[in-house]
Amino acid sequence: MSKGEEKRRISCIVCPLSCVGEVSVAGGLVTGVEGFSCPRGQAYAREEVTAPKRMLTSTVKVTGGRLPLLPVVSRQPLPKDKIRACARCLSTVTVAAPVTEGDVVVADILGLGVDVVASRDLESFQPLAASRA
Repeated sequence: MSKGEEKRRISCIVCPLSCVGEVSVAGGLVTGVEGFSCPRGQAYAREEVTAPKRMLTSTVKVTGGRLPLLPVVSRQPLPKDKIRACARCLSTVTVAAPVTEGDVVVADILGLGVDVVASRDLESFQPLAASRA
């Protein structure tokens, strides 16, 4: 290991093998990747060290729906350091029912180029008709 180089152990989450490897980093640049069985694992490890990303799952408020909250998910992973800000943004969002799974709830959240979409259908609330006596 050269001066200024650090090694980080990474557990891969790309496939069920869950390889554990090491990524060498010097000056913010990846200088080596060891211990991963496949190229996908190596790519994941490089990204995890230099620019980690995560999917965001949350809920937003609903008006006129059968449920008060709608589950939502980001279409692609977001930068890990922006997850809290995105969650705060979603806490201010209210949608009107009905909603269909895949509908865009927030387009291009925080200008990151990622849409947040509904992860289920949600029907409008239909009050029961009064029974006739």
